[in-house]
Amino acid sequence: MPALTASMPAPDGKRTWRERWLAFRNARIASPAFQRWAAGFPLTRGIARRNTRALFDLCAGFVYSQVLFACVRLDLFRTLEPGPQGLDDLARRLALPRDRAERLLKAAASLDLISALPDGRFALADLGAALIGNPSVAAMIEHHAMLYQDLSDPVALLRGEAGRTRLSEYWLYADHTRLGAAADESVAAYSGLMSASQALVAEDVLDAYPLDGHACLMDVGGGEGAFSAATARRHASLKLKLFDLPPVAERAERRLAEQGLGGRVDCVGGSFHDGALPKGADVLSLVRIIHDHDDSAAAALLDAAHSALPPGGTLLIAEPMAGTPGAEPIGDAYFGFYLLAMGSGRARTSRELITMLAAAGYVEIREIQTRRPLLTRLITAKRELKV
Repeated sequence: MPALTASMPAPDGKRTWRERWLAFRNARIASPAFQRWAAGFPLTRGIARRNTRALFDLCAGFVYSQVLFACVRLDLFRTLEPGPQGLDDLARRLALPRDRAERLLKAAASLDLISALPDGRFALADLGAALIGNPSVAAMIEHHAMLYQDLSDPVALLRGEAGRTRLSEYWLYADHTRLGAAADESVAAYSGLMSASQALVAEDVLDAYPLDGHACLMDVGGGEGAFSAATARRHASLKLKLFDLPPVAERAERRLAEQGLGGRVDCVGGSFHDGALPKGADVLSLVRIIHDHDDSAAAALLDAAHSALPPGGTLLIAEPMAGTPGAEPIGDAYFGFYLLAMGSGRARTSRELITMLAAAGYVEIREIQTRRPLLTRLITAKRELKV
């Protein structure tokens, strides 16, 4: 018999010592008298204050995000890029009354987006400066206006009573039965945003897995070609294909031509929901694609990729994953509710993805470390060689 551990239920139905300890501990923490005592006792004072701050931040998180949204919408960070500026100048440039500008600037400074200098001027802080170098993040911040509307009643969303959401209308492919009606105007907004998010992680993926030794890459769900463009610049001799919905593939062809990459990437229109993927590539990439699909559709995509690869061919899966150490809320809280509002998909752990890949017949499955795993992690797998 296995030894009884704190995580195993007692065979007689009694609570384990761990469960009893947690019940006791939670009862103490829930007590207002204990909270007052802990806030004053020297050995627990720091913990109590940190917990109070953490709880308040959870309550106020929406307000913080709206402060950030206002800064992005008003282009505050680029306004401060040349150097520190005074309140009056900033109020004029932001087209805000002086008192409202001061309110925004103080709020942004409290969130470490900008810095309040001793002489009364304001300057960029690290977070604000980083946003200037990542326009795709600013695009996502603007995009979140839809998410906030969809989350106005999260309980209704969880119970399936919210009706059609803004995000499900925005991300056309969330309902693959509507793909036949896809047209350029219906994919323009989301394909641009998707390309922005891919551009953010493309270099990290290519750093982690250089494509030297491969003959042809096909980027499945490649949007407007951000990953293909980054790959083309690094690998001049690599043949490149992009596969996405017909109107998206057409937009990708135009966008790549504007970047001087016309003719480098063969843009193919289609849907994996309709059957097979095009063949001819010895490496396929799925960059921020699998987590957008429910399990059945994700499994079908992995099967289609397996069939499209030659023996020994490689599949790359690059996306944020649930359970990433130090970034757990990104997978389970942010993507958990974002994808729920979108109506399709879920963030999966690397172990879940590895299990799905094995079930689809892939071999030599492994995870490769990336520079910023909270943004994207990378799993590679191969189609087995013929015996």
